[in-house]
Amino acid sequence: MLGSIKRRSSFLFGKDPAQANGQRLRGQRVFCSNRGRRGGCGRTFSVFLAEGLPRFSVTASLLWQWMCLLLNGQTIYAAAATFHPFAPETLYHLRARLRLRLDTLRPRLCRIVPAPQNVQADPRLQTMEHFRLAFPRGDCPPQDFQIHFQAALMG
Repeated sequence: MLGSIKRRSSFLFGKDPAQANGQRLRGQRVFCSNRGRRGGCGRTFSVFLAEGLPRFSVTASLLWQWMCLLLNGQTIYAAAATFHPFAPETLYHLRARLRLRLDTLRPRLCRIVPAPQNVQADPRLQTMEHFRLAFPRGDCPPQDFQIHFQAALMG
C-alpha cells in the first residue's frame, strides 16, 4: 500500500533439526499499519527466510541433501539413516508432498531453462535434475527457487 507503514512485529521460530529441543529463526511477522492516515490493511503477514520450508521442520538445505542422495541411487530408507533427527516416515511424507507439487514446480523451472533430456524414470528425480540445471551456481537449489520465485517450494 502506498503511504502505509509496515513494521516488524515479532519473529517466527520453529524446530531446529540440529538440536534436540532447539529453536531456530524461520521468519518474521510484519504489521501493515492502518492507524491514523496510513493506508495499510491493518493485518499481519509472515515473511519466511528462504532457508526454511513453511510448515515443515526440514530446511531447504536438508531437503536438497536428501534429494542428492536419491539422485545418487540410494533408497529412501537408506537416505533416512543419514538424517538422524528424522524418522523414515518423515522422508516418505516429504516424497509424497513433493510428488503433489510437481505440477507447480516443473512449469516454473521451465520458465528459467527447458527441461533436461534425462533417463530418470521417476518424475521426482527428473525434477531434481531440473533444479540442478536451473540453479547451477547455488549450493541449495530449493532455496534459490524460493528466492527467485518468492514462493514456498512445498506450498
